[in-house]
Amino acid sequence: MQVCRHIPSVRPPPCALAIGNFDGIHLGHQALLNNLMSEAGRLNAMAAVMTFEPHPREFFTPHNAPARLCSMREKLEHFSAIGVERVYVCRFNERFAQLTVNAFMRDILQDGLNAQAILVGHDFRFGAKRAGSVADFERAGFQLPSLQQVDLAGARVSSTRVRLSLAEGNLKEAATLLGRPYSMSGKVVHGAKRGRQLGFPTANVHMRHERPALTGVYAVKLDGLNAVANLGVRPTISGVPKLSLEVHVLDFSGDLYGKHVHIEFMHKIREEMKFESLDALKAQIALDVTAARDLFLYECN
Repeated sequence: MQVCRHIPSVRPPPCALAIGNFDGIHLGHQALLNNLMSEAGRLNAMAAVMTFEPHPREFFTPHNAPARLCSMREKLEHFSAIGVERVYVCRFNERFAQLTVNAFMRDILQDGLNAQAILVGHDFRFGAKRAGSVADFERAGFQLPSLQQVDLAGARVSSTRVRLSLAEGNLKEAATLLGRPYSMSGKVVHGAKRGRQLGFPTANVHMRHERPALTGVYAVKLDGLNAVANLGVRPTISGVPKLSLEVHVLDFSGDLYGKHVHIEFMHKIREEMKFESLDALKAQIALDVTAARDLFLYECN
């Protein structure tokens, strides 16, 4: 899969193009992307995706933007797995935000990307002041394959709904909306080794999520291995709160430093807490490990 950070200076081959933020790649996104692959095959065209960095709401209202469900790398991994051939990561800045509806369709989609078919959600808006809609694509002559809204339990599947489920600790509902357990990935880096001093060595996973959709202590899978994770600011230890993801892999003694790992959040154990002493923290970690073991044992039976 090719990733492009700029609109090509030479017009590329024809493509079917899906446009959106695709935060989380939930069931609705997956339906749209599957439709993209079918349409690209029908047109004998390249399957391409346009997405944005930062999220437009992070640009317009940075202090009130929603929590991100996945990093750009995680998003690209999902696109590649589905079979997308090219991804255009558009820098969402003042210039991009001021593009008129006609300029976006003519200069970007038609002349720049040679898009033959456009696939978007039914409520997609674009152009300066969000003036453009699906009807504008139709009037401009783009093929616009129909897409059924994906509902679950009587409501539309959306990134907002996934965020709400995660914030409430309802990992089961989030997994249903996503079609898989909610996950994060990152590189294991060296930390202060406080976990080792407490008797519970941890893999410190580099965080690309500045505002994660969930925090707390969880039973997780690290590349398929049973583990317990703390996602938060470590209030008992940190002098200055700093977001971290620390994962203690059960019954494991190998070396994970430098590896890019994948963490699936399976069960929430508790909220993050501040303890009066390191001994109290150590005792609670022992309880968390026992809780995680019990949860995984229950799954097996």
